[in-house]
Parts: sequence; C-alpha cells; structure tokens
Amino acid sequence: MSNLPNCPACNSEYTYEDGRFLMCPECGHEWTLEGEAAMTEEAQVVKDANGNVLQDGDTVLVIKDLKVKGSSSVLKMGTKVKNIRLVDGDHDIDCKIDGFGAMKLKSEFVKKA
Repeated sequence: MSNLPNCPACNSEYTYEDGRFLMCPECGHEWTLEGEAAMTEEAQVVKDANGNVLQDGDTVLVIKDLKVKGSSSVLKMGTKVKNIRLVDGDHDIDCKIDGFGAMKLKSEFVKKA
C-alpha cells in the first residue's frame, strides 16, 4: 500500500512517483512534494490590516464602513465579528454577523480584536 498523497487537482488516490515528480493517471496533473508543502503554507497565512496573522475562530473588528452587496444596508466600522473561518479565494474570511447573516469579508478590511 502506498502512502503517497492524493492528487491536489482531482483528489484521485491513484498517484504514483515518476522520478522526483508525483503523477496522477486520471487527470494528468504532476507536482512535487516540496511544491505542495510550500503552496499549502503560503495559502494558509492570512493577515489583517495591521499585519497580524489570523486563524480560524478569531474575533475581528471591521475597520471601515462596508456596503453589503445586494442590499441597501451598510456594515458599520467597529462591528465585531466572532468565530471567523478562513477560506481560499478573493474574500478570505467566512463569518456570520448578527443582523446580517452569513458573509464573506476580505482580511484587509478587518483587524484582530
């Protein structure tokens, strides 16, 4: 039984080694273990507006008034957001805000409380 990681592109379990590369026979993706480790480390570092590293479960404050897309309401400066979740993408914080519901925020508009 092989202890190679699943393919990062299609999550296939049938990966194999070809020299110094890992290959996926299902989608044709090829990668290295060093590249995968560096990529996951970079993707997990999310910083707030002041440069503090954010983690899942942190509490943050909104640093400026933000328009809520699809609504006429505004998320006011100083709004406390509890129990954030970090996600990949343009908006890297998933959260629930009292009075607004589920939202996605950019880390550049919050600071760690």
